[in-house]
Amino acid sequence: MLNFSEQPHKRKNLLTGEYILVSPHRSKRPWQGQVEDLTPDGRPQYDPKCYLCPGNSRADGTVNPDYKDSFVFINDFSALLEDTSMERFDEENLLIAESERGICKVISFSPRHDLTLPEMEIEAIQAVVDLWQCEFRELSQYEWIKYIQIFENKGSIMGCSNPHPHGQIWAQSSIPVEITKEDVQQKRYFEKTGRTLLQDYVSLERKKNERIIIDNTHFVAVVPFWAAWPYETMIVSKRAIGTILEFTAEEKADLAKTLQELTIRYDNIFKTSFPYSAGMHQAPVNSGDQSGWHWHMHFYPPLLRSATVKKFMVGYEMLANPQRDITPEQAANTLKQQDTVHYKQKTT
Repeated sequence: MLNFSEQPHKRKNLLTGEYILVSPHRSKRPWQGQVEDLTPDGRPQYDPKCYLCPGNSRADGTVNPDYKDSFVFINDFSALLEDTSMERFDEENLLIAESERGICKVISFSPRHDLTLPEMEIEAIQAVVDLWQCEFRELSQYEWIKYIQIFENKGSIMGCSNPHPHGQIWAQSSIPVEITKEDVQQKRYFEKTGRTLLQDYVSLERKKNERIIIDNTHFVAVVPFWAAWPYETMIVSKRAIGTILEFTAEEKADLAKTLQELTIRYDNIFKTSFPYSAGMHQAPVNSGDQSGWHWHMHFYPPLLRSATVKKFMVGYEMLANPQRDITPEQAANTLKQQDTVHYKQKTT
């Protein structure tokens, strides 16, 4: 019988159909790679130079309102533009390009410059969830928009250019690569069984209870069986719904609690503001058949052994397929052992 904790093995990602190599024996090797000094986190509540703080000017000269909870605006340096003309380039079917149209927004989670999601009050996180739903509803009204990606990059090592806690929303005229993969896998499973793939996956994970981190009324947070990043997790709604628009008030409140608890557990692992890229995957909009789609949110954090040791996707992982050393079960156990009170609160 396959020994997950000792033998090298491959695991299939049900959402993409791709595989990851797991090499548990390598976690015993001594680390002589990159280690960095921690940057002291001494951010003030308000930074007069920050373009996200209330009352400050942004790059285009717009002055932020004196907002009290969360605040959204069109990104001053949008990766996608709404007025892009739709063109296609094809030279001998070898050099191919298409224009992409879109709307990019920034969401400041809080007027406080020094607070991240795990440090915010639950009511403030609920306000963020409400705004996510409101923005999704508004953007989905544009018939030319086919997908809406809600995400957050936390920490400078994840490419975050401003330490003020914020996320982004990119709405675009085509369906992105990762969503297309998940669309194929989920529809195929739904057509075969009449149930969503994640509905059955969550049911199995709850029975086994090996990788579940949070299990409340409306959501579970789990280290996926196929996780690629060391402490990767996924939040899944227990109710099989396609998008955030279908969440009830009770579900939104539970999502806020789930986000708070999970991110507190992250911070408590290495007693640091844990970096990650996180984002919702949900059904495309204005695209016809959405059968099989089940709302979920991915968290991809890069820290491996400590607050200063990062996981890099290099070599074999870039050229062949992703690989990990610590097993998802080990990662889940570490997360489950963490306190749900933030380490900063315990020291004050």
